[in-house]
Amino acid sequence: MAAFALALALALSLHSAAAAASGIDQLRAFVDGARTGKATFRQVVAGKSGRVPQTSSGTFAFARPGKFRWSYDKPYAQLLVGDGDKLWIYDRDLNQVIVKKLDRALGATPASLLAGSNAFETNFVLIDGGIADGVEFVEAKPKSPDTGFDQIRIGFKENLPRTMELHDSFGQMTQLTFDAFERNPAIDLALFRFSPPPGADVIGN
Repeated sequence: MAAFALALALALSLHSAAAAASGIDQLRAFVDGARTGKATFRQVVAGKSGRVPQTSSGTFAFARPGKFRWSYDKPYAQLLVGDGDKLWIYDRDLNQVIVKKLDRALGATPASLLAGSNAFETNFVLIDGGIADGVEFVEAKPKSPDTGFDQIRIGFKENLPRTMELHDSFGQMTQLTFDAFERNPAIDLALFRFSPPPGADVIGN
């Protein structure tokens, strides 16, 4: 399954206040104020073994709480849809669908920072990650040891998410770069509904 990803930043009402805000402040304000969002992304997955990084790209949209659509377009088509109750993972090449209960799938994952409820600090310990090249960082460490992630590092600049790093328990690092992010756009909720294609192999509940 492709790395699941998404946690984002936010705009404060005054630019000067936002510029001075830490990454933690911006993340909290985002969770409080951003009900919907959409963007394009580029993803690079690198292992500690030094193998050639895997690169992919696509689009995402979300409507909190619990609804999101994460679509990989290149190099392989894969779609992840959270409809508020279930998580659907569709591999077009295999014509296979994996379905899980959304609350179990989200938990202390990167997606819960984006599409979950306002109680995200129940699942994460937040640490100020400092500033580098004008980007404010926040580090989110899952409280549960069973998430598969050791740390999530999110960078913000000019009130927008710029980068996100996922460090998993196998020493693999997934880096996401966000472009053309829109905060609180009007989104058709039909994007967050999914029906398995005819003939698809459906696995799970």
